[in-house]
Amino acid sequence: MSPTQNTPESLAHLSPATLAIHGDDGIQQHKAIAPAMHVSTTFRYHDDPDKIVFWGEYDPLSHRDSHIYLRESAPNTNRFEAVLSTLLGGKAVTYPTGLSAPYSLLVHLRPQHIAMRAGFSGCHGVVGVLNRLYGLEKVDLDSDEIGEGDVILLETPLNPSGEARDVAYYSAKAKKLGVDIVLHSGTKYFDGHNDLLCGVVAVHPKHDDWYPKLRRDRHIMGNCMGNLESWLGLRSLRTFELHLKRQSETATRLVQWLNDSKANLPGVLGVAHASLQEEPWVREQMPNGFGPLFALYLTSERAARIFPSKLALFHHCTSLGGAESMIEWRRVTDDEIDPRGLRVSVGLESFEDLQADILQGLEAVALEMKQMVNGATSA
Repeated sequence: MSPTQNTPESLAHLSPATLAIHGDDGIQQHKAIAPAMHVSTTFRYHDDPDKIVFWGEYDPLSHRDSHIYLRESAPNTNRFEAVLSTLLGGKAVTYPTGLSAPYSLLVHLRPQHIAMRAGFSGCHGVVGVLNRLYGLEKVDLDSDEIGEGDVILLETPLNPSGEARDVAYYSAKAKKLGVDIVLHSGTKYFDGHNDLLCGVVAVHPKHDDWYPKLRRDRHIMGNCMGNLESWLGLRSLRTFELHLKRQSETATRLVQWLNDSKANLPGVLGVAHASLQEEPWVREQMPNGFGPLFALYLTSERAARIFPSKLALFHHCTSLGGAESMIEWRRVTDDEIDPRGLRVSVGLESFEDLQADILQGLEAVALEMKQMVNGATSA
């Protein structure tokens, strides 16, 4: 037996690390070990006129060469989705950006209400667009107004604080209504390199009938990934477990240090992260780590605003999940956030180097703030 004979069923018992390497074995098109870059947007029909398959009848996953047009399927995208499907335990559909995934799903489901709370502002923006189009109403996450056909949108870990929400609690509530879907912004940790925009919808096997409908909607709306992006996504998944585990471990150590030492660290008001939550469900829900994202709160808006400029190893930018550590004064992109808050995305640098950089940055901010006060007093 060779890896090319593997099927999703034969791989189902394997670990996520192994699935990320072998989840697409069964649809390889050549003998090369590393996935090839396919750049074509269109594919030849069968040379035998009697074997031509009509568009509405073909299955892009039934044969290695059964592609027609990029908007419907392509080798890179199929392999990327095959690995995602094995990792997520349900058929995955990919989209060209993180936000296009919830948008496409909500267009398909067309709920009257969506229960959600503070989180990524882009998702709230999508709901605003759909409210304008057909009246989708946003209600609180714990609202009693949710009924059959409505959607509970649960974000965990939470952006930008990195805190967790109880999936079991809200999942039980949702399952009473027959809903079971997973959304991912693949731009973040599935990529891990800051070079890919991607969204993912994975449906529970009990909703397999949604899969072809979501693919059809994607085809009609032209909401497909490009060849390069799909190839980058597949490349990134190969080391997904390694980089996420390393980033999560480093972030947890930094959070513990900041939280334990905040009384002695200049200008630190507090820190938020799933590892600091004491509810028992957090550790049950996140047994492999608490995520690389956390929120750092300084004692003033001015301190938070200037702190990123004092750091040598953290890029001051938006987004998260890449190999490079990043920090954002979140007020730049979200005017509802605490202006003293900073979103920190930990990369693959060493804990000791990042710790030293944060410490010298805090000291530099404290010195500048002191000089500002002294200058104002002298004036």
